[in-house]
Amino acid sequence: MSHRNARLTVHGRRLLVERVRSGRPVAHVAAEMGVSRATAHKWIRRWGRQGEAGLVDRSSRPRRTPHRTPAPVEEQVCRLRRDRKLGPARIGPVLGLPASTVHRVLTRHGLNRLAWLDRPTGAVIRRYERERPGELIHVDVKKLGRIPDGGGHKVRGRDAGRPIRGMGFDYVHSAVDDHTRLAYSEIHSDEKVAT
Repeated sequence: MSHRNARLTVHGRRLLVERVRSGRPVAHVAAEMGVSRATAHKWIRRWGRQGEAGLVDRSSRPRRTPHRTPAPVEEQVCRLRRDRKLGPARIGPVLGLPASTVHRVLTRHGLNRLAWLDRPTGAVIRRYERERPGELIHVDVKKLGRIPDGGGHKVRGRDAGRPIRGMGFDYVHSAVDDHTRLAYSEIHSDEKVAT
């Protein structure tokens, strides 16, 4: 995925290949497009091997990870977390692993937060959600004191005259859809049911 300041997007790479294929030197085209010669050669090589598909972004994730923690050790880490509720600094010495490795394993298995575990059983608590958007809406109202025009005491200072008592309150009504977690808020002058 190209970032917003990328020198070469898919269109730019195609343009680079076309300019080089027209007979221009790679170094000149690279300089015009603001990239190194090595980068230009990389895209030319990819285009030569894969054609148009070679100019598209691809994942940088490695195909294999030879030094990844073995599965049986990962199971031991997860079992200790569930059974004893230990943290990475306590599990590491038990299994002879660095705490950072234990944390990475716990994160991979969704066990990195103790708050996400049911204390008695050690089972991972997953958030619930409804099947369809709009099926359940959570509504909440927050009462906030009004701030006078021109700012409160942090702007004017405490001695600049007290704000008039009874400025009143504003009420922020918020609604969150249970399925999509889409939130919407409005400010109203009251917190009545009809509002």
